[in-house]
This record gives sequence, structure tokens and C-alpha cells, in this order.
Amino acid sequence: MIPEIHVSDLVPLVASGARVIDVRETDEYIAGHVPGAISIPLSTVPERIDEFRFSGDTYVICQAGSRSMRACQYLADFDINNLINIAGGTAGWAANGNELDVGA
Repeated sequence: MIPEIHVSDLVPLVASGARVIDVRETDEYIAGHVPGAISIPLSTVPERIDEFRFSGDTYVICQAGSRSMRACQYLADFDINNLINIAGGTAGWAANGNELDVGA
């Protein structure tokens, strides 16, 4: 089972420098993303598996939580078990009044 937290729980984690990977498509990412998030579009995950290997927790986000969960489930097959899905996604982040970074 993939661990999951609500996007509101991500706020203090981002403030403390947590590692966030955004799996939305590049145009979505450029339009607005969680500050500091790394862009790895879902369609490129199979070629970029090693970029998810990290000694600490990695928080995976998309627009609402479905694509990020699919990415986490896929990566679990490669023994990458330190991934945490963000329920509510970038849309929830913005809806809660948090700022988005724009651009690549």
C-alpha cells in the first residue's frame, strides 16, 4: 500500500525543504507548481526510475492525486518504497491559498 498525505500536510514539509516530484505534463508544470518541485512527467517515469531513488522520503504530486498514485504504484515494483502520494495535488495546494511557482 502506498502511503498518502493530504496536500495541506505538505505545506510544512515544503517549507523545510522536502523533496517533491511533480508528475504532471511539462505544460501543466510550467503553468504553476509547488515551489521547489522537480518535474518528471508521468509519461517519462519508466525512463527516469533512478531519479526517484533517494535516501529520504519523496513526495509525489500531480493535479489531484491520481497520476501521482499511479507513478508511486509503478515505482513500487522497482523496490522504491519511500514515495508518498499527495492527495489533493497541485489543485488543492493552490485552492488552500499556497503560492505556485511558474515556469520551468
